[in-house]
Amino acid sequence: MIHDENPFASTADDPFRRFRGRLAAPVTIITSGEDRKTGLTVSSLFVVEGDPPLVYAVVGPNSDLFDAVQETGKFVVHIAREGHEGVAEVFAGLRPSPGGLFSTVEWEPSAWGPLLESMPDRALCTVVSMDETGWSGVLTGSIDELQVADITSPLVHFRGKYRRLA
Repeated sequence: MIHDENPFASTADDPFRRFRGRLAAPVTIITSGEDRKTGLTVSSLFVVEGDPPLVYAVVGPNSDLFDAVQETGKFVVHIAREGHEGVAEVFAGLRPSPGGLFSTVEWEPSAWGPLLESMPDRALCTVVSMDETGWSGVLTGSIDELQVADITSPLVHFRGKYRRLA
């Protein structure tokens, strides 16, 4: 572990974090960048149908991902499944990864950013807007291409732990 304690753990005196932790959320990894490729584990995300369909992702406005998306105008949303807990922790900065984020995964370059080979369920997006609200950055992307595989056990995060869908 990089941290002595979980930096995302709820504290008894923070009702907002306790409330947010009670919302079951998908685990995704968003990647972007060309020369300076980067990625981040993101659970604050939703998809809106429309023409075009859109993805909204909430990330830190000071994150490397926010900077890379701002630079390239593109990003990839990968849906994690059971078995990707370790990868999710690396991209969240909770587990060390000597050699960088991408040293523990197979990936290939694309016009939208790095594609993680073990996560074939993904949306390839072009930025529509990047805004800051509260302490967060909101990436809005139009979905240029969807790649959907047969996922049966998506990785879900609830109350600070990975859970199985029953």
